[in-house]
Formats: sequence, C-alpha cells, structure tokens
Amino acid sequence: MAERKKRIVVGMSGASGAVIGVRLLAALRRLGTHETHLVVSSSGAVTAAQELGFARGDLEAAADVVHNVRDIGAAVASGSFLCEGMVIAPCSMKTLAGVANGFADNLLTRAADVMLKERRRLVLVARETPLNLAHLRNMTLATEMGAIVMPPVPAFYAHPQTIEDVVGHTVGRILDLFGIEHDEIARRWSGLADEFGGRAAREE
Repeated sequence: MAERKKRIVVGMSGASGAVIGVRLLAALRRLGTHETHLVVSSSGAVTAAQELGFARGDLEAAADVVHNVRDIGAAVASGSFLCEGMVIAPCSMKTLAGVANGFADNLLTRAADVMLKERRRLVLVARETPLNLAHLRNMTLATEMGAIVMPPVPAFYAHPQTIEDVVGHTVGRILDLFGIEHDEIARRWSGLADEFGGRAAREE
C-alpha cells in the first residue's frame, strides 16, 4: 500500500487577518509535506476579499481540497478522516465561541470539534483586541479541551521590518506547533548573549 500523504485542515473565519491563512496555505504548498483541506466561512470569504482583494476562487486555488462550510457531511466532519490536525487562521470570536461550547453547526466548527474529540492538534489563531470576559472564558474552555489558542502577536525581538516579516513569523510558529520544518521564521531567538554580542561586534 502506498504511503498516504499527511493531511492538515485549514479553516478561515471572519476575523481580520486573512493573510495569515493564505500565507499558511502557500507555505504548506511550497513545502509539499501535507495535503491541505480548506474550510472557509462566508464571513471569512468576505474578509479575504476586503483585506486582500481575493475572490473565493483565489482562496480555493491555494488549497489541495476545498470543503463547503455548509457541507456537514464532508470527509473532515468525521473522526475516521485521518489528519495531523487543524488550524483556524484567523479565528473569529464567534468561531471561538462555537468551538469552546460545542456548537458544531457548520463544517468549520464541526471539524474543530472532531479534532478535540479525537485528541488531535487544534490551533486557534484568535484575532480580537481588546478581549472581553466572554472571549477570555471561551479561550479557557477551548484550552481545557486541548486546543491551543495562539493570538497572532508580533515578535518584536526579531526586529521585523515589514508586515510580511510579522506574518511570516506567525505562520512559522503555527508550523512549529505541528513539527513541520520550514524557513518562514527569518530570525529565531538565540539568547541575549548572542543578541547583544552581535550588536557589540557590529558597533566595533
């Protein structure tokens, strides 16, 4: 039997930050290690159009397999669909609430629910600020069930110069959580000794 290619589910909901999901899909395609299964909410498609000028077709072309968010009978809705896990990037507070409270009312939240029940990796790139108490409680609930809540927080220690640098670092951290080797993070932290030593050497 031929070895099956590893699979990862990528969800995109209506929060700001569509570029993170798009860049993640591009990185996975370039690496060629995983087959990507995409689920985009209607609000996610609207956000991608507003922020990136992407039509739904542009989003779908970035993935290997596309599932309609209303197709609750799709393959990714079952625990028998073998995959490495799922990322929702960006993850709106509505989607977070749906995941945290078990409202599997569309394919996006159902697929996330499957990851939790099968004890597979689920990464929620939660995008909102400031946070109210409902947001915080839902993050706690999701974390207690096994999800990883990963807000896209800039790593200023890496001295990013562009938005692309910031997005690349976030995508790289997502890939790290799945143990996928990549080159998305241009500069990793190596300790204060290297940081200040390097600066001192340049000043001399």
